[in-house]
Amino acid sequence: MRARDRAAVSALRSALAALDNAEAVAPDDSAPRAGALEQSPVGAGATEAARRELGERDVLDIVRAEATERLEAAAQLTAPAHADRAGRLRAEAAVLLRFLEGAGSVTADDTEAAGGHAAGGGDLPAPAV
Repeated sequence: MRARDRAAVSALRSALAALDNAEAVAPDDSAPRAGALEQSPVGAGATEAARRELGERDVLDIVRAEATERLEAAAQLTAPAHADRAGRLRAEAAVLLRFLEGAGSVTADDTEAAGGHAAGGGDLPAPAV
């Protein structure tokens, strides 16, 4: 990260956001939406909702979905004007696939789709597991 690898930073930030979103709990529709001020919850944490805990399999599935999404978007960008963007998306997918590889969850198809970068080649930083 200190080398300012933009692809890695972007991929990891969005993966963390996806994991954070997956931990969110659906709002309770039975609770009143608006009411008198005196009926409002009071106190620190009174309106906090418990977060869902994700298992290791859930985390791997979410990271794999993020990598797949990037690879599919890169495949859609076929015009020469979009070659840089497609390359960045493939590099971000390769970063995510390297994390999956460290967890033993990458298939050969995933590595091929990312241009072979997930196998430790290129100038991508090593995953901090």
